[in-house]
Amino acid sequence: MRFLLFIGRVSLLVNCLRFCLSILMWGCPFLQRFHFHQCEQSEKSGFAEERALNLTYKRATIEDIDILTETRIEVLRAANKLSDDIDMSEVQEQSYGYYKKALCNGTHIAYLIYNDNCLVGTGGVSFFQVMPTYHNPSGKKAYIMNMYTHPDYRRMGIAYKTLDLLISDAKCKGITSISLEATAMGRPLYEKYGFVKMNDEMELPE
Repeated sequence: MRFLLFIGRVSLLVNCLRFCLSILMWGCPFLQRFHFHQCEQSEKSGFAEERALNLTYKRATIEDIDILTETRIEVLRAANKLSDDIDMSEVQEQSYGYYKKALCNGTHIAYLIYNDNCLVGTGGVSFFQVMPTYHNPSGKKAYIMNMYTHPDYRRMGIAYKTLDLLISDAKCKGITSISLEATAMGRPLYEKYGFVKMNDEMELPE
């Protein structure tokens, strides 16, 4: 009998502790922040599921120039497998200058993809003009670049939708000559979308 009373008291105490903890979690900003970061960390650890995503595809403006520049450097480091000790200050300065000009004159469009407040992907398209040709009388061209998705958020359709947005923007400008440089990782995505390998261009090495 005493043992049953002891078990009952322990159960009551546990329930009281759970109730108090729930009040603290909702009432204490510090504990709320800890809970939020704990959830955020679980996503960054590879547990982000498609059904739990709250994605926003934000078309970048000049106000986003700092994050665009920082993201560009991160993409270049990842694409070229550069360590953090490689000096990228000149590229960063030039990238900032490029965005400052191109975002204002409409020669570049970029998207920043967020899951809630966490940046998980990016992509951009640059517009330029060459001499008119038979297949491209306007001479206008678009070049897709800076495509990147955080590893924990890949294979969820994010890059495909970003690519589709960029191509739609190019076509709205009347541009149908659209190209890109594909990495081994990105090639399947671009082929799925309809891009084909080019055989009639050459490049002069540095």
